[in-house]
Amino acid sequence: MLRPDEIERALVVTAHPDDVDFGAAGTVANLTDAGVAVSYCLVTDGQAGGFDHAVPRADMASIRRKEQTIAAAEVGVNDLHFLGHMDGEVVASLELRHEISRVIRTVRPQVVITQSPERNLDRVYSSHPDHTATGEATLCAVYPDARNPFAFPELLTSGLEPWSVSEVWVMGHHAPREVVDITHQVERKLRALHAHASQHPDPTAMDERVRAWFRMTAEQFGLPEGASAEVFRVIDTR
Repeated sequence: MLRPDEIERALVVTAHPDDVDFGAAGTVANLTDAGVAVSYCLVTDGQAGGFDHAVPRADMASIRRKEQTIAAAEVGVNDLHFLGHMDGEVVASLELRHEISRVIRTVRPQVVITQSPERNLDRVYSSHPDHTATGEATLCAVYPDARNPFAFPELLTSGLEPWSVSEVWVMGHHAPREVVDITHQVERKLRALHAHASQHPDPTAMDERVRAWFRMTAEQFGLPEGASAEVFRVIDTR
């Protein structure tokens, strides 16, 4: 797993607003604190999310874009790419691979953080069909699409040179192997999550679940008592 001082730029690709904040916001905060330029790519606008039936469904996309922009700023990110796909309808299509490849070639990251393309039968919530489709399309975009000058040739003719990502950090994987200590970033992670106000009918209960989950994760990976951690399956794509 590359150290922050070995990374100049990183890109996070997720299906919905708030996915990164649940899965990797502490790690993102560590990266930005170390001077890494982090960008986000959101495949959908989370149009099918929320709990308040009084909110017009047509307004949800713009609400969630604003929430994600605020949440990103909490952990030092201000470069966001919204692809605008429909929530609940994501497939790992050539179209989506093309769009993610465009973002990769634009950002030119050493590291891409994304969701697992594999369904986790022990954690069904992390295996939303949009998550697995996004993870699959992102891995295809990393290899072979973004690095191949003959894939999506219009990207090359529009000035976007091929780019090879060095590592992919997969969150929500059923067999993570790398642990990131986020003990000093937990409050920022929670502030990022609170920015998604349209999604949390009980913010206090959400806080308690998040704190407990990431303390348990740290304990499972042998970190000191009271620590919090996020975990990843790291793929070397060099």
